[in-house]
Amino acid sequence: MNSISPTVRAQLAPDGVLNATVYLGNFLLVTGRSPTGEPTGIAPDICRAIAKRLGVELNLQGCETQDEVVNSAADGRCGIALVGSDPARAKRVTFTPAYVELEASYLVPANSSIVNISQVDQPGIRIASFFKSAYDLWLQRNLKHATLVHADSLQASNELFVSENLDALAGLKTGLVSAAQKIPGARILEGQFTGIQQAIATQKSHLEAIEFLSTCVEEFISTGLVATLIQQYQVQGLSVAPLTKKSSVI
Repeated sequence: MNSISPTVRAQLAPDGVLNATVYLGNFLLVTGRSPTGEPTGIAPDICRAIAKRLGVELNLQGCETQDEVVNSAADGRCGIALVGSDPARAKRVTFTPAYVELEASYLVPANSSIVNISQVDQPGIRIASFFKSAYDLWLQRNLKHATLVHADSLQASNELFVSENLDALAGLKTGLVSAAQKIPGARILEGQFTGIQQAIATQKSHLEAIEFLSTCVEEFISTGLVATLIQQYQVQGLSVAPLTKKSSVI
């Protein structure tokens, strides 16, 4: 990577420190905390790699909701925010291409007549979903007939699926595996209704910074860093995102 321009450093780390936020609810990308309480996992390590490229210290913070993560970048409280990229969120921040992708699918109850994903979007079908999660935003845009029944947390959506006898539970495939273990006879539908792309967000006005960050993503993928982190943290249910030309940034 070429030398870092003063403009990029001024946009991302104006005080010589890169402030970064990650979403604590994504258990695939944030897998724990250090003895000092700092988030650990793939997303935090990506933040550390970017700080190293910039030659600055890192101040890493975890947020409980994805809206908080997006807001932290949109209002300039942090230089970067790692969260699922989505057109609705891209109205407020600019995203790099994805560095990893997560599979999103459905869980259906025992004796359900639904056998494949294409049968879910039908009149009368009710789907439990974690409101404003990346996959929920996709479903809000793309469902034509089925009805979303929203919950305010991942665990609440799982509970709602059972308590309300809903027809399907939307979620990341790895999370659905855990949910299925607690619901006798429940099964996960094959395939995915979408792949959730995880990317780096920054303020829309930071044009030079987004070019730098997009180049970082390309380098992290091409050098094998992302694949190494997936193996290091032994995470299943996500894959290295395909290399994308920087012109495709949302």
